[in-house]
Amino acid sequence: MDTHTPMHTEADGLDLRHHGDAEVRDDGAALVDLAVNVRAGTPPAWLREHVAASLGSLAAYPDGRAARAAVAARHGLPVERVLLTAGAAEAFVLLARALKVRRPVVVHPQFTEPEAALRDAGHTVGRVLLRAADGFRLDPAAVPEDADLVVVGNPTNPTSVLHPADVLASLARPGRTLVVDEAFMDAVPGEREALAGRTDVPGLVVLRSLTKTWGLAGLRIGYVLADPETVAGLERAQPLWPVSTPALAAAEACVAPRALAEAAHAAHRVAADRDRLVAGLTLFAGAGVRVVGPAEGPFVLVGVPDGAAVRHRLRDLGYAVRRGDTFPGLGGGWLRLAVRDRATTEGFLSALERTLTATATATEPA
Repeated sequence: MDTHTPMHTEADGLDLRHHGDAEVRDDGAALVDLAVNVRAGTPPAWLREHVAASLGSLAAYPDGRAARAAVAARHGLPVERVLLTAGAAEAFVLLARALKVRRPVVVHPQFTEPEAALRDAGHTVGRVLLRAADGFRLDPAAVPEDADLVVVGNPTNPTSVLHPADVLASLARPGRTLVVDEAFMDAVPGEREALAGRTDVPGLVVLRSLTKTWGLAGLRIGYVLADPETVAGLERAQPLWPVSTPALAAAEACVAPRALAEAAHAAHRVAADRDRLVAGLTLFAGAGVRVVGPAEGPFVLVGVPDGAAVRHRLRDLGYAVRRGDTFPGLGGGWLRLAVRDRATTEGFLSALERTLTATATATEPA
């Protein structure tokens, strides 16, 4: 495990604050977006209308009690175990600022915001780097015994690996906070291996996002599930009224039975679309393409020869993908692809074939 100095979000030359949305800003706005992991075609009309209806209440200060109770009921928990946040990203900042920890450890490759937030809060951050040779699967023995904060994603962004719940639960220790980022768990059919709602794992903190499945990245809404003492500590670190009235309306709607049924249906559809994407990608194995599997999230991690060249050529052909070289533990030969519908996938695979052919031609000896 490597230990790094605090207060740097570009440790090892990596820009930990680079995210997929950077690929589709400015001149990338017209590209077909496979870089951002927000489900396409969202938010649905009924959710847009529900959020719009809340605008008549903007003169009043936000009241999060109903949304908090709805989230608690969705997971079978008392409200004291729920904290609503302005997206899951805010939760990482709150954890970094509120928790008194000596040796935080982040399991990589994963979403980089937890480490960036910890560094900004002055912590020295240790890394456990999972290996491609092991399928980016977690060996609990790799986590130092004296780590008093462990952060891991499930399913993990960007690897799309779904770790067994019992493996993650085995990381719990007296005096340790175990943070499991389940931002993409509602995209897994049946939410297999979820820890949300568990109260038998000491020190467990589960983060959930409502922005991915429901297309609410611009609204910012997520939540924390933890023991009441931890929730109270994080709440004290929040500013007043941290979640807007429209976001609260969205939270309440997205955990209602109708929405849960719709999300479950979408998860199965995403799984089918992902299988189609993976099947297409495996056809390029002879060209050096390798797919991390089995993929369980709404995205796929792919290794390609000369990732930077492939990514730039795909942009020229109208497709934005997420570069992998800003994730600790990955290099320039990795790309993350968001799962899209059949037509988009077929168009992308055609563009990838042209790209790989051009890359191979460019690297042939004269």
